[in-house]
Amino acid sequence: MPRQLTATTDLDERYMARALKLAEGGRGYVEPNPLVGCVLVRNGRILAEGLHRRFGAAHAEVDALLRCTGSPKRATAYVTLEPCAHQGKTPPCADALVAAGIARVVVPSTDPNPAVAGRGLRRLRRAGIQVDVGVLRKPARQLNAPFFKLCRDGMPYVMLKWAQSLDGKIATRTGQSQWITAAPARREAHRLRGRVDAVLVGVGTVLADDPALTCRHVKPRRIAARVVVDTHLRTPTRARLVTTAADTPTMIFTARTTFEKSPRRVRTLERAGVEVVDLPTRQGRIDLRRALLWMGKQPWTSILVEGGGGLLGAFLDADLADEAHVFVAPRLIGGSAAPGPLGGTGPTDVGGLDHAKLTRSRRVGPDTLHHFLIRAENV
Repeated sequence: MPRQLTATTDLDERYMARALKLAEGGRGYVEPNPLVGCVLVRNGRILAEGLHRRFGAAHAEVDALLRCTGSPKRATAYVTLEPCAHQGKTPPCADALVAAGIARVVVPSTDPNPAVAGRGLRRLRRAGIQVDVGVLRKPARQLNAPFFKLCRDGMPYVMLKWAQSLDGKIATRTGQSQWITAAPARREAHRLRGRVDAVLVGVGTVLADDPALTCRHVKPRRIAARVVVDTHLRTPTRARLVTTAADTPTMIFTARTTFEKSPRRVRTLERAGVEVVDLPTRQGRIDLRRALLWMGKQPWTSILVEGGGGLLGAFLDADLADEAHVFVAPRLIGGSAAPGPLGGTGPTDVGGLDHAKLTRSRRVGPDTLHHFLIRAENV
């Protein structure tokens, strides 16, 4: 077992915080790999900084060593995740740290990937390097919550997103929803799309809005697949998602029974470039847990569920949502017939509900973006 630190110094936490900030720069570029940053320090002076910049490129430890202005011998390496000890697309990082003469390695936690899981730390210790584990463990796990979840559960990290008025409405009583929030909030929403593996909507959203679900207004870090949850295969063949499927990866998740009964419609969609995925159902709807397991095999690390309310509520009902991004506009819509953001079945008793953890709120133009963590194990 990795030795846990009995105490951490202010300097240890300061340098690890810097490594965590560096790691964030890889979000959207390195997946399905984890976000990793590295800071090399000797005698209170930073020798070099590095991060995993994109999938297939040098890992953070090697990136830092390559940027070192002097010899890294006897330095301390602050790394946001256990250095790998296996040959993947790049050589083992643990071996690179040993060869460089690093004297001490500080990490928040071991790597949950079974191919790594403690092997890197054992390799370092066998070489006589001091290894300390536990500095800023909680923020480091939160940074890589999607990676940890994929390794632990075989499923991607699920982010819910919606925009609402101050009184909790997502549209007027006639169904008009464009636009509740202002342009800066819409740009931020597109920035979220540009950092995930897939964007999910229900077929009701396709029928009502005919969305493109592409990342616009900002430069995407990755191209998200577009997924429609459509139990009965009602997506129109002239929908924008279908007519543009040759340009952007597009999937429709449908019931296995529907798939078997609709071969002609399936062939039409597939000729347009849509991948039709047949999945089992649960209580007459697509089994979302099985859908997530399918996504995890791609492997997708994070998905953004944009609605509508039925799909958002279904993820909550199934206890499959990990976090939520809620845009609140300073507007009042009112009306008992105006819809709210969450459908589904919902609970019968508020007493047993867990509290979502508000991690940050910030102004985005005239609107406010709230970020909540829903599943405590991912904190």
